[in-house]
Amino acid sequence: MSPTPITWESETVHVAGTALHLVRGGTGAPLVVLHHDVGSPERLPFYDALAQHFTVLRPSHPGYDRSARPDWMRSVRDVAVVYQGLLAQRELTREPGRVSLVGLGFGGWIAAEMATMAPRAFRRLVLVGAMGIKPERGEIADQALVSYIDYVRLGFADQAAFDRIFGAEPPTPTLEQWDLNREMTFRIAWKPYMYSPTLPQLLGSVAVPSLVVWGRQDRVVPLECGERYAKALGQATLEVVEGAGHFVEMEKPEALASLVTRFVTQA
Repeated sequence: MSPTPITWESETVHVAGTALHLVRGGTGAPLVVLHHDVGSPERLPFYDALAQHFTVLRPSHPGYDRSARPDWMRSVRDVAVVYQGLLAQRELTREPGRVSLVGLGFGGWIAAEMATMAPRAFRRLVLVGAMGIKPERGEIADQALVSYIDYVRLGFADQAAFDRIFGAEPPTPTLEQWDLNREMTFRIAWKPYMYSPTLPQLLGSVAVPSLVVWGRQDRVVPLECGERYAKALGQATLEVVEGAGHFVEMEKPEALASLVTRFVTQA
């Protein structure tokens, strides 16, 4: 049987005085997916696969892609608070354990911060190649040292996957958006760069089952950060995806969607 075609609907929602772009599709229990610091393509097989089982909500972070840039925002935790407001507005956290949260890369950091704010609010927490924790041996790739094109390419183990998704020569609007997104990242995650000194201390309070997923060839965030997340969270399992870099959802969409679906739907 062929998968059901997914219809994605977009809208603008206002939270904390900020206009957020929100895309929604699928049916089933609510699943919020938070994107990378480079933003996200409008359509990905990974999103369609999740929407076969869940009602998927994909907000654009404040200041990224099609969401407005609030002048007051200065930290990743600010973004997490805005998203908590979005969930409250949609009444998704009225019943604890109803909504699950998936964070990709930078979005994983935001998701982790959200979980520390409401330790029992979510059904499941999934962090994929998450920023937010400082590695003890390696380092998180500094995008200030490379062009925004090279930074995105660094996230792929297989450059053919980059070419397939963005094109061997990405169009100008895509390049411009990567640059704008990077400006916002520098504003809210620069000092210290891409990690929080307080987050590791707070993760132990998270009281929901968690899945930490990492690409074996992640050159942006070292695998040791995944190991530290799994150790810091109270109920966490670490899964390593072979043949994938930082953008696991783009390189191995079926494998990641299967991991997420199985984990979120288990009793």
